[in-house]
Amino acid sequence: MTVNSLSQARPTQPLRGHVDVLIVGAGISGLGLGHYLVTQQPGKTFAIADSRDAIGGTWDLFRYPGIRSDSDLHTFGYEFKPWTSDNAIADAHEILDYLHEVIDEDDLARRIYLRHKVVRADFDSDAARWTVTLERDGEQSEVTCDWLFGATGYYDYAGGHRPQFEGEEDFEGLIVHPQSWPEDLDYAGKKVVVIGSGATAVTLIPAMAGDVEHITMLQRSPSYVMPQPRKDPIANSLRKVLPAKAAYAATRRFNIGKGRFIYNLCQRNPKLARRIIHAINVKALPEGYDVDTHFKPTYNPWDQRLCAVPDADLFRSIARGKASVVTDRIARFTKSGILLESGATLEADIIVTATGLKLLPFGGIQVAVDGEVKDVHQSLVYKSFMLSDIPNLAFAFGYTNSSWTLKVGLVCEHLCRLMGYMDRHGYSTVVPVVDNPMIEKRPMLDFSAGYIQRSVDLFPQQGTSGPWTVEMDYWSDHSRLRKGAVDDPALRFGTTVAAPAVSASGATTA
Repeated sequence: MTVNSLSQARPTQPLRGHVDVLIVGAGISGLGLGHYLVTQQPGKTFAIADSRDAIGGTWDLFRYPGIRSDSDLHTFGYEFKPWTSDNAIADAHEILDYLHEVIDEDDLARRIYLRHKVVRADFDSDAARWTVTLERDGEQSEVTCDWLFGATGYYDYAGGHRPQFEGEEDFEGLIVHPQSWPEDLDYAGKKVVVIGSGATAVTLIPAMAGDVEHITMLQRSPSYVMPQPRKDPIANSLRKVLPAKAAYAATRRFNIGKGRFIYNLCQRNPKLARRIIHAINVKALPEGYDVDTHFKPTYNPWDQRLCAVPDADLFRSIARGKASVVTDRIARFTKSGILLESGATLEADIIVTATGLKLLPFGGIQVAVDGEVKDVHQSLVYKSFMLSDIPNLAFAFGYTNSSWTLKVGLVCEHLCRLMGYMDRHGYSTVVPVVDNPMIEKRPMLDFSAGYIQRSVDLFPQQGTSGPWTVEMDYWSDHSRLRKGAVDDPALRFGTTVAAPAVSASGATTA
């Protein structure tokens, strides 16, 4: 399915009436649940609402040069749909093509409502139903649903994290944030400075290096950067001798294990992991390069996410002399660039502030139960997909130390099983309840990255035991979500006879 055919197939009228499930977000998580509902709960009516005018979430929002996955698509792709491209590290347009194929294969287009921003959701316990307020083209309307599913990701689509620098008003060039990349930005032959050392920076540098006069990555402190083959030789070899599904399943399982092995090595033997990464960096960079200054972080590997560079493209740009890395602090912007605390200056025509994301839980939706607005930070996460004291609400939040989508599939599958269980027993509501008021709490996002720590108090919390932990291990979740029972002592099921529902046109047929 193409963008044009999607536009032709989507409903033309605003979403109104009632659906069994309202999915908020038409990115990789929301479309994933759409597939599982079609295949595992074919009797359920559902709609997918997204505030933007295109599907794809992250992969449509970001338009900066080189935008790509930082996980292999054999684990970042859906379990149910083989990734068949030769590229394991995929560009955004390849991922969008893949998502459009899912929409076409599962007939999801007629259920997708773009430019429908969800602003509020209020659960009525007597009716066992959510009333959801949508905003479209400046006008508000309401839709009701039995289940609300948050597939909103975890960052603020309105804008990224953008610290203010002294002297910005003096700079005569252009300042750009990657989340708001101008489509007509001409950087050919220009001097460019990219502020930052994370995944966005290491993507931008090699993508722009061939066209600019010179590009500099200015970092306050280094991150771990690891080369990774863009093409997976094992996957591509298996596809030549096995059916696509079998080759994909084998590659996926192998890559899950490989990723877990690397993560555990970094956590359990960080000194050895440091030495290995350092040796790889030394080999990839020019002889005599100051690796210790520019690529030797103070923290241990996987205390923050590793930055993957496909086919060592960042290192190759440095070796060719088109890119450089400067590790220093900014004193101020000047008329022609940046003055550093060391006294050195960097000339620039364009400064790119790859300074991170702003996080936003559940897309900023105001959630209320029986008129009481809920502070989600006070809730504990149940099995990584529901919140204590909030009925019939589920969400997808992927791994921070592995491919996001690995968890999404398990969550969607478990939710469909839970819906089936409730239907068989005549239940209309379910709510997780914390029985132990003295349970120890810790952040849901237990990760030291700066963009996480800036917003950790906005997100729910997790406990330290039982179903209240947020697992960051695929096989632990596999046991809990795929193999484990959906009934649980922490869940309270209820039965309410709901009022007759008016179906939402264009969204509900199975």
